[in-house]
Amino acid sequence: GQIVTLEVRVDRHQPPPRGNRSVPYRVYAHDDTGEIALTFFHAHAAYLQKMLPEGEHVVISGRMEWFNGRPTMVHPDHIAPIDEAEGLPLVEPVYPLTAGLSAKVLRRAIGQALGRLPELPEWQDDAFMRRHTFPSFGDALTRIHNPADPIDVAVEGSAWRRLAYDEFLAGQVSLALVRARIRRLSGRPLTGDGRIVERLRAALPYKLTPSQEFALGEINADLADPERMLRLLQGDVGSGKTVVALLAMGRAVEAGGQAALMAPTEILARQHLATIAPLAEKAGLRVAILTGREKGRERTETLEGLAGGTIDIVVGTHALFQETVTFHDLVLAVVDEQHRFGVHQRLAITAKGDAPDMLVMTATPIPRTLVLTAFGDMDVSKLTEKPAGRQPIRTVTLPMERLDELVGRMRDAVAEGQKIYWICPLVEESEEVKLMSAEDRFASLKPLFGDQIGLVHGRMKGAEKDEAMRAFKQGETRILIATTVIEVGVDVPDATIMVIEHAERFGLAQLHQLRGRVGRGDRASSCVLLY
Repeated sequence: GQIVTLEVRVDRHQPPPRGNRSVPYRVYAHDDTGEIALTFFHAHAAYLQKMLPEGEHVVISGRMEWFNGRPTMVHPDHIAPIDEAEGLPLVEPVYPLTAGLSAKVLRRAIGQALGRLPELPEWQDDAFMRRHTFPSFGDALTRIHNPADPIDVAVEGSAWRRLAYDEFLAGQVSLALVRARIRRLSGRPLTGDGRIVERLRAALPYKLTPSQEFALGEINADLADPERMLRLLQGDVGSGKTVVALLAMGRAVEAGGQAALMAPTEILARQHLATIAPLAEKAGLRVAILTGREKGRERTETLEGLAGGTIDIVVGTHALFQETVTFHDLVLAVVDEQHRFGVHQRLAITAKGDAPDMLVMTATPIPRTLVLTAFGDMDVSKLTEKPAGRQPIRTVTLPMERLDELVGRMRDAVAEGQKIYWICPLVEESEEVKLMSAEDRFASLKPLFGDQIGLVHGRMKGAEKDEAMRAFKQGETRILIATTVIEVGVDVPDATIMVIEHAERFGLAQLHQLRGRVGRGDRASSCVLLY
C-alpha cells in the first residue's frame, strides 16, 4: 500500500451487526476519482460519527490498499476537517512499536518529552558548529521528531548529522574515560615461577597454534609490565581464545592473585567452566562458578572462597558485579563477548580489585578502525588459525520453498550419526511477525524425527535448558531446535550442521557466532541460511 492524503465527502456509515465485534466498522466516502472504504476494528461508533459526519468534507491520510478490487484505508493516520488540514504534518516519523503500544501514544510521549527538554549549554565549538551548519542539540531533536520538510530527516540533513556526531562523540568520550580510569591506577607486574602454566600446558590435549603462542606472548608481556593491561583478544569461534585466557589466568594466580572470567550468558559461563575446570584441576587450581542460579550454601561457600582467597579462578555472569561479591585479590579480569557489556559493567568488574589487568575476548571479526570506535584505544591480539584438525565450514543460502529437500538431507545426516542445530528467531508464535517460532518448528519436525529432536529456548527453566543441552551433547537427541540461547559458547564438537531459519532477521555478528557452533570437531560442517 501507498501513503496518500485525500479530500473526500463522507457518504455513509456501516456499523457491524450488534454483538459481532469481529466485523469491522466501515465508513464510505468519495472524491472525484471514486469511492473509498475507511475500515476500523473495535471502533467506537459515537467517536467515528463525530470525526466523520455524513455529508461533510474531510481530509484523510493513511495507507491505501486494494481489497477485492476496491480502494480501502484501514485506520487512517489522520482525519481532519477541511479548515484544519493545514495543520497536518508533511512528513511524519514512524517508530518501531511493540505489542500494546500504539504510534499515537508513542508520538504523544515523545512530544511531551521534547516539551520538557531543558535549554542545554552548547558543548560544541561555535566555529565548528558554523562550519558544519549544525543546529543546537535541542533543535536537532525537535526537527527529527517533528519534521517540517523531508530534509529534516534525511541522513545528509544537518539535524541527523548533528545527532550522529554527538552520539559518536559520547561513545568516544565514555571509552576515553574508561581507559583513563583503568590506566590511572598503575597496575603491578604479574610474574611467577612458571610451574602452574607448565602444568596447564601439559594438561592440554594438543599443542598451541603459532598464533596462540604469539598472542600469549603479548599478553604475558603486558602482565609483566607495571602499567595496567587493556587488551582485546580477537579470534574466530573455535580458534582457542578460552585456552589462551586460561593460561593468562594461570600466570595471574602464579603471581599470587585471583582471576575472573565474565560471560554474557549463564550457558556460556557453564560452558567455559566445563572447558577450564578439568585443565585447571590438573594444575592444582581451584575454580568456582557464580551466576544468578547459585543459591544458598553453594553461593555462600563461593563468596567466602573469593573473599578468603581459597578460590583462584571464578567464572560468572553479571552476578560477579553484585555488591556482595568481594575478592581477596583480583589481579586479572577476562571479559568474553565484550559487545554484550556496557561501559558501566566493564568498570564494575575492574572495581572489584586493586587496578586489575583486563583482557577482552571477542569472536566477532572487527576491522582495526572499528575496534578503535567500539572499544577505544585497546591493544589487539589476533588468533588467525584454528587448532589442528578443525574443519572449515561451508555456508549456503536456501529459500524456504526448498525446506522439504533440506529435511530429507537432515534425515540422511541423522542416519549417519551427525548432529544438527536448527535456530529460530522467535520462542513462540507472534501476532505481529508471521514467522515460524522455535516451538512451532519443534512441533512440525517432531513427527518426522521423534525422540531424536530436542528444544531449548530462553524462557525455559535453567534445569530444563541444561537437560536439553546434555541430551544433545551425549547423543540422546540428534537435532536441537533453539533460539539464540546457544549463540555464544556452546561446545558440541560432533555437531556438523547449523540451520538458521529466517537468517535475514539476525545481525552479522549473531550469524557469525551461530555458524561457529559447528565445525568444532574433525568432520566437515555446513551452515544453511534459510530465507
